[in-house]
Amino acid sequence: MQKVVRMDDMNGVASGFPKTAGAQAVVEITDLSLVYQTADHPVTALANVNLTINKGDFVSFIGPSGCGKTTLMRVVADLEHPTAGTALVNGGSPEQARRDRAYGYVFQAPTLYPWRSVARNVMLPLEIMGLPKADQRERARAALELVGLTGFERKYPWQLSGGMQQRVSIARALSFDPDLLLMDEPFGALDEITRDRLNDELLSLWKKTHKTVIFVTHSISEAVYLSTKIVIMSARPGRIIDIIDSPLPRDRSAETRDSQAFLDVAHRVRQGLLAGHGKDD
Repeated sequence: MQKVVRMDDMNGVASGFPKTAGAQAVVEITDLSLVYQTADHPVTALANVNLTINKGDFVSFIGPSGCGKTTLMRVVADLEHPTAGTALVNGGSPEQARRDRAYGYVFQAPTLYPWRSVARNVMLPLEIMGLPKADQRERARAALELVGLTGFERKYPWQLSGGMQQRVSIARALSFDPDLLLMDEPFGALDEITRDRLNDELLSLWKKTHKTVIFVTHSISEAVYLSTKIVIMSARPGRIIDIIDSPLPRDRSAETRDSQAFLDVAHRVRQGLLAGHGKDD
């Protein structure tokens, strides 16, 4: 049975976020397991996962390498299929959510086409959708403005820094205005200074757009700083061993990282990771 820890019950700290009673569920995962059939023996990637993500949540998945964080997010995206249990997105199947373009996906690497300009990279999903050219250009302009890249429309990916390339990738995921944003370690390859700056920019973007975000990370600090809810997963087979509701206020800054509330949550995440770091089956 997975353990649910409410951080607002710890040390008398009151949560900085509204309670989720009666909130609209965007993702509902029930008793979900996923087993890969390999040449040697079956590998259980996920085991008995239960999770609800509500509209407007910023949820981080954190756990050791190979624990199924990305696999779980790929189930939501209809890129992996469970062998048991159910996953619902907006009350329907992940396949229907994919067909409805209910989510945007940001990968670990920017995955931009080097021969396309920044604007044309952002316009790519809009082209596939068959939108009129004028609509494509306006949506790309608005998405690039959101991520602070106005004026870079005619540049090419190779002319941008790694952080700027990832911002183009985020703009592309936002270009068709999905309600759900799936982000798979988007800042993992960046230096710490750039990563911290993009964390701040992502929080600002989240507050502006009111998206629901699922974010995969290996960084305790990043998970605590960004999230309204932190999902801690065990070593393979991946199970949820802790769900922590953040007590941090919605408005966060560099000073937030030095607060006692931040340190308390980080300590709790670290404890959970240590407890769940068992041997592979």
